[in-house]
Amino acid sequence: MTATATKPKTTNKSAKTQSVGQDVVRLDGPQKVTGTAPYAYEQPVKNPAYLFPIVSTIGLGRIKRIEDAEARKVEGVLDILTHRNAYKLQPSRSAELQVLQSPDVHYRGELLGAVIADTPEAARYAASLVRISYDEAEQDTTFKFDHPALYTPKKVNAGGDPDSILGDVDAALKKAKHKIEASYSHTMQFHSAMEPHSAIAIWEGEKSVTLYDTSQGAAAWRATLAPLLGLEAAQLQVISPFVGGGFGSKGVPHAPTVLTLLAARLVSPRPVKLMLTRQQHFFNVGYRPEIHQRWRLGADADGQLGAIAQNVTETTSKVLEFAEQTVSPTRVMYAAPNRETTTRLVPLDLPPATFMRAPGEFPGMFALEIAMDELAEECGLDPIEFRLQNEPERDPENDKPFSVRLLKDCLTQGAKKFGWERRKAVGGRKEGEWLYGMGVAAATYPHHKPNASCKIVFQKGKYHVQIGAADLGTGAWTILAQAAADALEVGLADIKLEIGQGDLPLAGLAGGSMGTYNWTNAIWHAAQAFRGAHGDDPKAGAEAEGKTVNTEQAGTYSKHTFGAHFAEVKVSTVTGEVRVTRMLGIYDGGRIVNPRTARSQFLGGMTMGISAALHEEAYLDPRFGEVVNHDLAGYHVAAHADIPAIEVHWIEEPDPQFGPLGAKGLGEVGITGVPAAVSNAIYNATGKRLRDLPFTPDKLLE
Repeated sequence: MTATATKPKTTNKSAKTQSVGQDVVRLDGPQKVTGTAPYAYEQPVKNPAYLFPIVSTIGLGRIKRIEDAEARKVEGVLDILTHRNAYKLQPSRSAELQVLQSPDVHYRGELLGAVIADTPEAARYAASLVRISYDEAEQDTTFKFDHPALYTPKKVNAGGDPDSILGDVDAALKKAKHKIEASYSHTMQFHSAMEPHSAIAIWEGEKSVTLYDTSQGAAAWRATLAPLLGLEAAQLQVISPFVGGGFGSKGVPHAPTVLTLLAARLVSPRPVKLMLTRQQHFFNVGYRPEIHQRWRLGADADGQLGAIAQNVTETTSKVLEFAEQTVSPTRVMYAAPNRETTTRLVPLDLPPATFMRAPGEFPGMFALEIAMDELAEECGLDPIEFRLQNEPERDPENDKPFSVRLLKDCLTQGAKKFGWERRKAVGGRKEGEWLYGMGVAAATYPHHKPNASCKIVFQKGKYHVQIGAADLGTGAWTILAQAAADALEVGLADIKLEIGQGDLPLAGLAGGSMGTYNWTNAIWHAAQAFRGAHGDDPKAGAEAEGKTVNTEQAGTYSKHTFGAHFAEVKVSTVTGEVRVTRMLGIYDGGRIVNPRTARSQFLGGMTMGISAALHEEAYLDPRFGEVVNHDLAGYHVAAHADIPAIEVHWIEEPDPQFGPLGAKGLGEVGITGVPAAVSNAIYNATGKRLRDLPFTPDKLLE
């Protein structure tokens, strides 16, 4: 695996780069490799009690009776929490968080209670003895295109419009010389982070609560949870200095966190600890919903796109709506005068979904980039040539100029580095039982409007940089210190970074690939305020605050990160097995704050993309509303042996519209085009077009 960067075309004159851009080893690395970095479940608390959930065994209905006498006899059991003795929560916008507030059952696996005990073993055993009887109702968990309750959401995730129409797609398709129509789909997908979801809650009196949790944004969580508990924000402290992966599942609080808070109130002031089993993750912390897409594309005799139409239908929970913004990348990627994107939801009796790495862009680009390959073949053009030919000069839907868009460079430079010229015709390379092929796909992820605050305090000879950021293993502990050092024009050793606590200045989530440019923007402006107020020789206790500031021109640009993925695969003619043998990613990522952590993000994204492309598949049994392969034995996530040699490259050109450092978001763009590149490589190897994730052997042997 390698990482290289071309020389920047421009420099950011507003920043002195002493630390930024340097290959700084992770500052939190020693704690992690020595096991001294405290994750949520490992936080030191005195005499904790342990919690084990009781979950629904039906898909829809109402609790009729709870029999817990035998469970209460188990040695060490302190109490059993159900809707009968749960604390009354305040109304909230999220029905998912209204835990144990009624006897109603909304989906299989829903939290209906919990056992609190002196040991985790006692809690788990006692929970197995609790018997619940129900008045069961008929559930609906089957996806149907003609579902009678099908509807159009008002907005999709991140606030976009569900539909957009420009021109006349139907008329343009009738005139098109070359056209395709195809459908693409994937099942539910699950985050499966290395660190299980866990929490410790402590109630000290009626108005003082401490929560240790696996959170992608402690300050944002406090803002959500405090009102739910009837507390002021200052009465709830959320602490999450280290997170072992999240990928969106830890972006917002879920029901297990509320369950832990309710249990802790019941046995206050004793701390209560919860760690979900891997099986419980598949019902209670979100997932990417099932999504089906119908695509129609048309081009003229020269291969110029005239029409793009994407019609998306996806599932949502009746408990809480989640509409994946699958249509978003289509609106920005390629030039075509006639355009249509639509989103429809099928409400089912399923657990709530949530955002998962590259929400919208992942499923949208998976289908778009396969469809583009199909039309390129129909036009008789090389897939890269076809994409370059249809590059837009301005944003195709809002007509704004792009701030920095180097997709052409990513495609052309990536092709040269990958050896695209050695690509054979379909089925043209065979070695023994293996067919080999190459594929390409573009990648993108948008800029999200940031909102962060930062406070800098000078104490004991160090600059304490306080910001409610979170580090999910992405390197925030390191890169934010680097940015602060340059903004204050001091050495890295002079910075004391403080993140991962809810009482720090609100900084938004570590999600949406906006953490780095959002947080460093706030840090930069806090540093300017600090120097303006206190100069270069501050006194002890000197402080200043700053917040994210957008440039005056920011709203006039279309702002995105771009990239290209290249994949080589081999396919067995005997078993249908697919192996990715090589992969290369090249990205237009703005200024790279730390090449070590940037490379890690790109590698992680491509690894997750290969996993989704070849392995990850949920099997939902509609009779019970249950994902039957709800563990890591049945739901396979890529292991080391599944991942080939991966090359990472980037073209570094700072984008000032993203913030003072010119850094773009990197966390999600590494995954968005990967499954499409794999699918296109499979086609080049075999002549078989796969449009449904994952690309398992049975689909090649049909």
